[in-house]
Amino acid sequence: MQERLQKILANAGVASRRMSEDLITAGRVSVNGRVVRELGSRADASVDEICLDGEPLKPVEAKVVLALHKPAGVISAMSDDEGRMHLGQFVKDRPERLFHVGRLDLDSEGLILLTNDGDLANKLSHPKFGVPKRYLVWVSGALPRDAKTSLLSGIDLEDGLARATSFHVAEKEKQAAIVDLVIKEGRNRIVRRMFEALGTPVDRLIRTEVGPVKLGELKPGRWRVLSSREVDSLRQLIDR
Repeated sequence: MQERLQKILANAGVASRRMSEDLITAGRVSVNGRVVRELGSRADASVDEICLDGEPLKPVEAKVVLALHKPAGVISAMSDDEGRMHLGQFVKDRPERLFHVGRLDLDSEGLILLTNDGDLANKLSHPKFGVPKRYLVWVSGALPRDAKTSLLSGIDLEDGLARATSFHVAEKEKQAAIVDLVIKEGRNRIVRRMFEALGTPVDRLIRTEVGPVKLGELKPGRWRVLSSREVDSLRQLIDR
């Protein structure tokens, strides 16, 4: 059966679908000996010889999704030429070629998903699917009285309106608070920027949920394989 080339690459665990598109347009992919650069190109993985950088794609491996507790100080990348701590170091013994779903900034902690399923990763990361993500946010300074209203109605940032779908003050002191927040976006440092716009800088940020998947008691630097029920719940979330 013929499928779009970027989907074949993603399903083979080469990269996410978006990254696979970059590989194609860069001229690194060939089908039956002919370099293909057009994103609309289709092929049949069971019949055609599809190569990346001259090497045939490996047989499709079983799909897996991991939940990793990213510690602070670790970049959201599977490798790093500058020698910084990265996600790949925590799963170096896994046999699959994994890539991360979305990202957390350097100073943030918590749940990040890793998978070799490019199609699933692409949909979970795409803004149109609006996958909810829950955070615990430690802020310094007193929260404005209208913080909840502002966050739920939307805060105008330099790259557009940012809106929370849920807001709850878990703990509150005179000059500090812990906020439980849910958003459906994944823009760079969006939670930190939302609170900075309120005048309450973020001291610590932990992502505790991605869709139906919870961080739970997973310790920093540790990972677990998602159950089939969790993966099915993720698929139901994006296949609605």
